[in-house]
Amino acid sequence: MQHAVGSPLPQPHQPGHGPAAGWSPAAQHQGPHHQGAHQGPAPVPPPAAPGYIGPPAPGPIPPVPPVPPPATPYAVSQHLQTPVPAPDTTGHVPLPPGGPVAMPAPPPAAAAPDPSATTLAVLLIGPAGAGKTSVAKYWADHRRVPTAHISLDDVREWVRAGFADPQSGWNDNSEAQYRLARRTCGFAARNFLANGISCILDDAVFPDRPVVGLGGWKRHVGPGLLPVVLLPGLDIVLERNAERRGNRRLTDEEVARIHGRMAGWYGSGLPIIDNSQLDVPATARVLDDVLARSIASPPQW
Repeated sequence: MQHAVGSPLPQPHQPGHGPAAGWSPAAQHQGPHHQGAHQGPAPVPPPAAPGYIGPPAPGPIPPVPPVPPPATPYAVSQHLQTPVPAPDTTGHVPLPPGGPVAMPAPPPAAAAPDPSATTLAVLLIGPAGAGKTSVAKYWADHRRVPTAHISLDDVREWVRAGFADPQSGWNDNSEAQYRLARRTCGFAARNFLANGISCILDDAVFPDRPVVGLGGWKRHVGPGLLPVVLLPGLDIVLERNAERRGNRRLTDEEVARIHGRMAGWYGSGLPIIDNSQLDVPATARVLDDVLARSIASPPQW
């Protein structure tokens, strides 16, 4: 059989070749320039081989089982709000709040008080150059119970900008700064003492200003505060002040004026230590003796 030149050759119908069963050749040519080019009856598939089982006859589609509804928001929130408790690994220690410090209980009559083993709140009073800071640090370091040294000057110097320099004299800014530092030290002392840690505070408290001085400390810490005055001679104070550096060093005139005002503590009933001829360890031992007498017979102030 002859075909015109250029006509396509017919494809042989062999197993595994040719269009798939049920596919129309026209499906392979859907472009507009082939529209209607291969129309006609769909080719009949060849008969199935013996023993071939065809696909099952189409039947009704089985119903899809219903999907269970999602959990209600209440159930979800209830599940999220009941987490598994985790072990406490933060090292949190509950701390009791600090209240006013009461007077330490006096020891039995047969036993002498031991201030080195008693939780105390001590206020060390004295002029600039009296050695308050050195004695307070040494005393706190050598006690048998935990003891904190709270220095008013250190807390006052937390203020960096607008610092009230003692060398510039006394004014409203320095007054407010000292009051704020005293109140901060009082809060710290109460918190330490509430947790079993003794405290020693040092400040240049004047006897002629009881409301903002000794009375203020009593309000901030509590009636159990034990005040002790450290008052060496004027020549010793001037010599120690000359060894200071920075804004803690005052003029000789200012040191003499402060020392003169501190003399008002004589006759006040407060214990006074003259450490003119005592070094720091010896002064700390005398301080223990004074505190033992204050525990047995608290001063009236």
